[in-house]
Amino acid sequence: MLQAIQETAAWIKSHTALRPETAIVLGTGLGRLAEEIEIVDAFPYNEIPHFPVSTVEGHSGRLLFGRLGGKEVMALEGRFHYYEGYTMKEVTYPERVMHELGIKNFFVSNASGGVNPDFEIGDMMLITDHINFLPEHPLRGKNFPYGPRFLDMSEAYDKKFLALAREIAKEKGIRVVEGVYLANQGPTYETPSEYKMYHRLGADAVGMSTVPEVIVARHCGMRVFGISIITDLGVEGKIVEVTHEEVQKAANAVQPLMAEIFRSIIARI
Repeated sequence: MLQAIQETAAWIKSHTALRPETAIVLGTGLGRLAEEIEIVDAFPYNEIPHFPVSTVEGHSGRLLFGRLGGKEVMALEGRFHYYEGYTMKEVTYPERVMHELGIKNFFVSNASGGVNPDFEIGDMMLITDHINFLPEHPLRGKNFPYGPRFLDMSEAYDKKFLALAREIAKEKGIRVVEGVYLANQGPTYETPSEYKMYHRLGADAVGMSTVPEVIVARHCGMRVFGISIITDLGVEGKIVEVTHEEVQKAANAVQPLMAEIFRSIIARI
């Protein structure tokens, strides 16, 4: 697999002159952030050697290179999920390629269900930590040469990035909340009892992505920053039937604020 990763990275390097140090993963319904990027090069996933192809509505499936906040960036317009049938090695393939491309800062976004009773639909949650409830670990198997066999995860989400995000949100009058993100397999949304259990375990928001990517990004030595958009509520008395379209709509409404935070952090690093 290492050879395939290096071949993918070599192909990308031969097709763009940009050499960004920051990468962004755009989650469900959050692809419009790509409009904020001054795009220089765009590659459909199916044109990139060995690259997986996203199958989920709301994930466009393009690798973008351009500028945001005055800095060169790389962006994944569409991610890969375990529930689509990919292995964890495939889910996190882009992060391994990022390492080969010299990425140092990893920004991730997702749409999630809020289980914290203080949260409302449309809240932006700064991810302070995560809980991994997925059935397969992305570092399982022979260790990649990018990082240690036993990875320390005491600071999965960079404290300096979090402090900068709080400062920017205060400056710009943007409401943010903070909390722990829990990832499970999906593709079903949670039952009321599952929501209750996850909250008791320490989660504030629940989704189906992000954690494997963050683990591999940290294994590669990247600094990580993440935002969850609360698109539905798993709180007793507030639980309603959820559709993928409603999740996309709720995420779409908050995109300009998330884009402002991402842009401002990137401009200052």
